[in-house]
Amino acid sequence: MSGIDLDTPLLGPLGKKAADALAAKLDLHTVGDLVRHYPRRYVDRGKLTDIAGLEMGEHATVVAQVSKATLRDMRSRRGKLLSVMIRDERGRELNCTFFNGHKLQNLLTPGKRALFSGKVSMYGKQLQLTHPEFEPLEEGEDIRPFVSVYPAADKLPSWDIARCVRIVLDQLDDPTDPLPVEIRRAQGLPELGRALRRIHLPETEADFHAARARLVWDEALGVQLALALRRQRAVQRPAAASPRKPGGLLDAFDAALPFALTAGQREVGEEIAADLAREHPMNRLVQGDVGAGKTVVALRAMLQVVDGGRQAAMLAPTEVLAAQHARSLRAMLGALGRAGELDAAEQATKIALLTGSLPAAARRQAMLDAQSGEAGIIVGTHALIQDKVGFADLGLVVVDEQHRFGVEQRDALRGRGERTPHLLVMTATPIPRTVAMTVYGDLEVSALRELPKGRSPIATTVVPAGEKPSWLQRVWQRIHEEVAEGHQVYIVCPRVGGATGKKGAADTDDADLIDLEDPDIGADSDDGSQRRAPLAVLEVAPGLAEGPLQGLRLGVLHGKLPPDEKDTVMRAFEAGELDVLVATTVIEVGVDVPNSTGMVILDADRFGLSQLHQLRGRVGRGSAPGVCLLVTDMPSGTTARERLDAVAGTTDGFELAKLDLELRREGDVLGSMQSGRRSGLRLLSLLRHEKVISTARAYAAEIVARDPELAGHPGLMALVDEVVGEEQAEYLEKV
Repeated sequence: MSGIDLDTPLLGPLGKKAADALAAKLDLHTVGDLVRHYPRRYVDRGKLTDIAGLEMGEHATVVAQVSKATLRDMRSRRGKLLSVMIRDERGRELNCTFFNGHKLQNLLTPGKRALFSGKVSMYGKQLQLTHPEFEPLEEGEDIRPFVSVYPAADKLPSWDIARCVRIVLDQLDDPTDPLPVEIRRAQGLPELGRALRRIHLPETEADFHAARARLVWDEALGVQLALALRRQRAVQRPAAASPRKPGGLLDAFDAALPFALTAGQREVGEEIAADLAREHPMNRLVQGDVGAGKTVVALRAMLQVVDGGRQAAMLAPTEVLAAQHARSLRAMLGALGRAGELDAAEQATKIALLTGSLPAAARRQAMLDAQSGEAGIIVGTHALIQDKVGFADLGLVVVDEQHRFGVEQRDALRGRGERTPHLLVMTATPIPRTVAMTVYGDLEVSALRELPKGRSPIATTVVPAGEKPSWLQRVWQRIHEEVAEGHQVYIVCPRVGGATGKKGAADTDDADLIDLEDPDIGADSDDGSQRRAPLAVLEVAPGLAEGPLQGLRLGVLHGKLPPDEKDTVMRAFEAGELDVLVATTVIEVGVDVPNSTGMVILDADRFGLSQLHQLRGRVGRGSAPGVCLLVTDMPSGTTARERLDAVAGTTDGFELAKLDLELRREGDVLGSMQSGRRSGLRLLSLLRHEKVISTARAYAAEIVARDPELAGHPGLMALVDEVVGEEQAEYLEKV
């Protein structure tokens, strides 16, 4: 049988049993799926070790034959232990032990020849391999230079996957290479067919390095082409030009500003003003560290659009933040934002707040203000995206905290009307360059790196409550001291509390808690014992009110409160009617209470670096210095403590964002593009492949500029489909 291609179902070359197993266990259905299930590492058979030459602690690979196999009960725990004596060609013997040995006893029978790889340990006075990886060898089978080790599944081990790969590669015709020959030559890349073969069956170390480099390039170019197509299609849409109007609302606002804009705010403001004056849509991301003054930049852009007779919509991820933005914009505009009121300025506009939980009358009025054009600025949550919300003439969409929204959500709002609104995306989570080129690759990126004058310093300290319990008592004392000075304090917990499903996870306001991802600080502690559930607001607050914080005015805020209660609590804290706010990460972004100087983050190791930095940015926003205390029970020397020490060691959000990427698992790069769809990215790394991503971006821009629909490059269009995924590619066609 021969002549199969990447689209051939696995049933043909492999048969029903193997095809069903690959589909059920690994979701692999076609030949292409299987050959793109790449090895996770290789064992170099050229470095085979003689059993006689083994040393304690080394990682060894030996070819040997099973001489004896014994299955027995384990002494200290439930289960079976398989003890296998193996003998090499020189007659030297070595013992191998396997846990859950009953699953392996039929594979490792006397006379079976196999390749064994593992770390050499000592048991009694004898060297042994404990639970080594192994690959059975068929009689007379040649020993290939490298063994490919695959991501496997229960009852589908690596060597079975390797056997299936060899079967399909023997029958596979070389696929059409989508990469233009000039790119392959310029970058020194092998053809696709050779790369797919060599990544599975390398003859030399250089083979799999070259193969991997080629396949990384395919993924990088596929992503960048998809983004270039989005940029191209966005530019082709008509947009309403809103050039700056002399003597308008923006000029009046600038004249009334009680502070000077930073150089960064002025520079980014000019970039945005120029974008808004054009007749094709602005697509710009403004990233700035906590407190860099993004809101003022966004408001000035909105006022320029309102001066042009159009409307601006500001989209926030939570109702708390939407309400906070509406109050903040009204405060900044003063009489300029009170159109229709007695004390309104002559040029004033109106700010409307529209969220899903507004009372019916208020909601109807907000929708009427948006539809009629009475409101120049409309602030809201995802409720603004609903089809029944209309605008008179929407000229600008400002999206706050883009990482909380999907691509489809923001584009649903942008797609209103005959002319596309301009788009301004803001994030206070600093973004490493490679992330900006992929996750936000369809946007032009501006950065605000300097903080406005007058921002107070924030001192951050790690409180090792597990090692030094007395330090926790000092935390409560410090809160009393801040309150005695007339200031306010946040206490942040990872969990809401109350009825939960999965322990410690189901009732969080934020699914991005680190303990759900990182094995070093997960549910189990280093000694194997079960770690307690994360601390919860509803459990911590009563204990503090009756104990160490007795006498202080405590409030509770979390995402599961009814919206009117959330608003009441937040207003009380802003008005100074509460001393301490015990909250979840619902206060992470946008909340601005200048009188709050202290933040205590309990179970701080449960959060990511950027998230801790965001939380810390809620204090020190007034004239008094801020203090942030990171409370943890994790011991020194763990990854969790390294993470917290990094936060305590710098206030540079851009540096922390880069370190956060290094410490976290990267995950699926395209998944981070917030499409929520599966993609074909398997090898591309934001950390290791910055140069490749940058070069691919330049090639993609050049190719799409010459061929906006890729009509003359069917191979590249297929590459986009392969790398980005069919559903994602269809989505890109729509936007």
